[in-house]
Amino acid sequence: MFQPGTSLTFDNAKTALNAGLQAIAAGQTEFDFAKVETVDSAAVATMLAWRRTASARAVFLSFNNLPGNLRSLISLYDVAELIGSSSARTDLPHH
Repeated sequence: MFQPGTSLTFDNAKTALNAGLQAIAAGQTEFDFAKVETVDSAAVATMLAWRRTASARAVFLSFNNLPGNLRSLISLYDVAELIGSSSARTDLPHH
């Protein structure tokens, strides 16, 4: 199980992205965010890149133990469906 560390921000997103891509290439399908404390929008972008890479390999990634601040960003950007999170916004009209 891959763990991105305690921080996933603009400052370390490239390093985290590459580590996650290596984990996917090695067959990891579960990403555990239990130790992640600090995030910004780069965390969401990184998760989307991991998801896109896994999808291209026909692999489903499981993102586990997302901290509240990350779930809030995922909801704010309305990308829960793309990330595979259940924290979809309910305040937006859906077509």
